[in-house]
Amino acid sequence: AGHEAVLSCPYTSKLSLLMVTWKMKCSACCLLAYRSDRNETRKLNCSERMMWKYSPDSDPALRIHPVSLGDEGNYSCEIVSSAGNFLLFSSLTVIVPPAVTLTCDKSGVVVCQASAGKPAADISWIPASNHSTEEEVHHPNGTVTRVSYIDWVNSTLPTVTCLVTHPAINQTLSLDL
Repeated sequence: AGHEAVLSCPYTSKLSLLMVTWKMKCSACCLLAYRSDRNETRKLNCSERMMWKYSPDSDPALRIHPVSLGDEGNYSCEIVSSAGNFLLFSSLTVIVPPAVTLTCDKSGVVVCQASAGKPAADISWIPASNHSTEEEVHHPNGTVTRVSYIDWVNSTLPTVTCLVTHPAINQTLSLDL
């Protein structure tokens, strides 16, 4: 999320391109089309974030920038040329890095929180502990907040480290107690 996604629609034929159309697979979703004989492009129900990456007659790649969670889904690209119609399907998955915090409350419970990530982050502790507990909250937008708690009251170790693993980030936070 927040970066650029480029969905390619390779066209390697030497025959002239007549038309290319990108569609997002849902009712009333984006339609982006180019017709070469009129040198005409059309956008229907498309965000301003969706555009051609290059000139559609030379490379009909779709550019989405910045990507948001609502852009996730299946896309199709149809190329019409004198050789026939060619259809290519792409699936876009959007990942969101979580915001990570590490705190300690007055009762000596250390809390590591990975907020609003997609998919959910994994949380582990250094030193490793079998006594941590976890909670998970699923948000309506598809993101997940995961919280892990560890009791540090009777520990003789001065530092605890939380390790958050996610496809977008690996992050460690340490707390001196």
